[in-house]
Amino acid sequence: MLDAQALSAVCVEAVEAAGLQGVARLFHTFPSTAQGAGGVTATVLLAESHLCIHTWPEQLAVTLDVYVCNFGGDHSDKAHALMERLLALFAPTHVERHAVTRGRLAAANA
Repeated sequence: MLDAQALSAVCVEAVEAAGLQGVARLFHTFPSTAQGAGGVTATVLLAESHLCIHTWPEQLAVTLDVYVCNFGGDHSDKAHALMERLLALFAPTHVERHAVTRGRLAAANA
């Protein structure tokens, strides 16, 4: 939750393991505040779209956002695999999930 370099390595490995293609990445560590150590915002730009992680160590909280475009193929299973790998990394005691299906796949599933 605090180490941008370690999070970078884990994110890139998780993206590759899920079968997605990382094309760029940006990791930013926020400075400490009176509440504690600063968190990290991690972004991996994917050929298929993006992965974003925001950590709030002072609240013991993390948000994970995996978004894939399904243009030219259905990458949904890869997105789910990436999310599961990241959840295993952080091992949260509480999870709230919100999934949104967009585009043609949504219409096909309706």
